Amino acid sequence: MSTSANRFPSRAVKAGAKAAAGAAVLGLGYASLVERVAFCLREVTIPVLSPGSRPLRVLHISDLHMTPGQRLKQQWLRELDALEPDLVVDTGDNLAHPRAVPAVVQSLGGLLDRPGLFVFGSNDYFGPTPKNPARYLRKDQAKRSHGEPLPWQDLRAAFQERGWTDATHTFREFSVAGVRIAAAGVDDPHLHRDRYDAIGAAPGAHVGLRLGLTHSPEPRVLDRFAADNYDLVLAGHTHGGQLRLPGYGAIVTNCGIDRARARGASQWGQRTRLHVSAGLGTSPYAPARFCCRPEATLLTLVAKPSGGGPSSYARDVPVGVAHPVRD
Repeated sequence: MSTSANRFPSRAVKAGAKAAAGAAVLGLGYASLVERVAFCLREVTIPVLSPGSRPLRVLHISDLHMTPGQRLKQQWLRELDALEPDLVVDTGDNLAHPRAVPAVVQSLGGLLDRPGLFVFGSNDYFGPTPKNPARYLRKDQAKRSHGEPLPWQDLRAAFQERGWTDATHTFREFSVAGVRIAAAGVDDPHLHRDRYDAIGAAPGAHVGLRLGLTHSPEPRVLDRFAADNYDLVLAGHTHGGQLRLPGYGAIVTNCGIDRARARGASQWGQRTRLHVSAGLGTSPYAPARFCCRPEATLLTLVAKPSGGGPSSYARDVPVGVAHPVRD
C-alpha cells in the first residue's frame, strides 16, 4: 500500500474531529447567545376545574434566575401583564444575584397587582455556584454546596406588599374570576425544606380548583398532593432539562421525576395533573439552553369533561422580540 494511502485514514479522522469540534462550538454559541434569550409563551389548556366552572387563566412563571443587568429578560417579563391573567403563580428561583430583588419586582410590574401565589426555590435562598456538569448525571446529589445567602426576605416582603400570597406551608381558600380555589404549597424539596404536614388542612369537595405549589417536583411531595385529591400541582426547577436532544428530550431533570415530565403537563396518579415550567433563566455559570427555549406558560383551566376527552393540549406562542444578543 502506498504512503499516501496509509495517511488517508489519519487525515479522515482529523477532518472528522475538526468537523465535530466545529459543530460543538456552533451549537454552544447558539445555545448561549440565541436560544437562551429566545423567550416564548407556551399556552396550555388543562381540564381540572369542577363541572360548570368558567375557564380560569393562570400565568405560571418560574426560575427567573435574575441578575440586575438582564435587560432583555426584564423587558420581556413586563410585557406579560398584557395577557391579563386571572391568577399568577410563581414557583421560585427568582434570584441569581444579591442585588436582583428590584429587577425582579420591576420586571413583574403589573402582574404584582393581580391575584398571585408564590413559593421559593433554592436560588431564592442561596446564590449560584460553579458546578461540574457531570454531577447532574449522578443520582446521589446529597452533598450540595451553597453560594452566598440571598435577600429572600426582601423579595417575600415585596411580593406580599403588592398583594401576592406566600403559599409556603399554608392552606388558603379564595375566589378568583368566579372560581373558588383551595391552594397550598411547600418549601423547596430540593433543599429538603418541605414540611407537607405543616399545611395542616386538605381541600374539600366544595371548591372549583385544588391547587398545589412546589418548586422542585419531587415524587414524595407530588404523592402527598395526589393523596389529598389536589387537581393540579405547579412546579419548576428542572429548566425543562435545559439541554435537550431531538428525539430524546431532557437528558436530566435534576430531581426525582422521570425525563418525560421535565416540562409541560402530565398526569400524576389517578386524578392529579402536574405542570412543570421549563422556566425563564439559567444559572450564570451555565448560560445555555438547547432545544428548550425559556418560557412562561399561560394555563387555561377548564371544566373536567364528563365523558373523557383530551387531557391537555399546548402550543408555543412567541411574545415580544428575542434578539440573539447576550443580556
